[in-house]
Amino acid sequence: MARRAETEFGLKRRRPALTSTETASPPELARRIEITRATLRRAVPPADLRLDRLAFEPDGVLVVEGEARTVAAKKKTLRLAAIASNAPGLIDRLHVRPALPMSDDEIRDRVLELLRLDPRFSDLAVVPGAPDAGLGVAVQDGVVTLDGAVPSLVRKRLAGAIAWRVAGVRDVVDGLAVEPPEEDGPDELEEAVRAALDGHPLFDDTQVKVGVFGDAVRLTGKVRSKDARDAAEEEAWRILGVDDVINEIEAP
Repeated sequence: MARRAETEFGLKRRRPALTSTETASPPELARRIEITRATLRRAVPPADLRLDRLAFEPDGVLVVEGEARTVAAKKKTLRLAAIASNAPGLIDRLHVRPALPMSDDEIRDRVLELLRLDPRFSDLAVVPGAPDAGLGVAVQDGVVTLDGAVPSLVRKRLAGAIAWRVAGVRDVVDGLAVEPPEEDGPDELEEAVRAALDGHPLFDDTQVKVGVFGDAVRLTGKVRSKDARDAAEEEAWRILGVDDVINEIEAP
């Protein structure tokens, strides 16, 4: 199992590392698990999270396994688990509850269709499986894996957000390389959120304003409905690297 989210949720926070079971006694490890469980119970409603497993690996990395109701609930859970456990990294086995039952083939075909319809990917070959060039889409047990290379961080993040729009998706593993490499930062994250919001049927880019502070996104503006307000927040949460969303959009 790949150790996804170690950088996003653990290593970059520079907390004291729990590197092995030899550096912390079993009672201390058990105490950290109970603190983490209590933190999640207080912060995440039971309807939003089913936690199947929360445990330390021998090297001190925390395994988080279960099912979240939304991408937002998944990311909040991982962020809080990283902070409360003080682990040096996470193994992310937390999937999102699918909105609709879909087969892997149906999910793959729909993700391919959405990417091919988006003009921002018109210069890339979008293909099933592992690509020789361009962008590849594979699906197993509802988990979408994106592989290949794209020319910008914005398009890497946008591809992941587009995959999340398919109702049967349980998780998205973004393995896309950026060629040539780009330096990441708040400006790149803001541009990706704006790209995901662009062209949405419920609002336009003049109605929703985006601000980025570290890995947190702040949405402001005014839209015509609560559905539009919620949709803007959902799109922001789908962007790789967004760890928190502050939704201050006004709606009737």
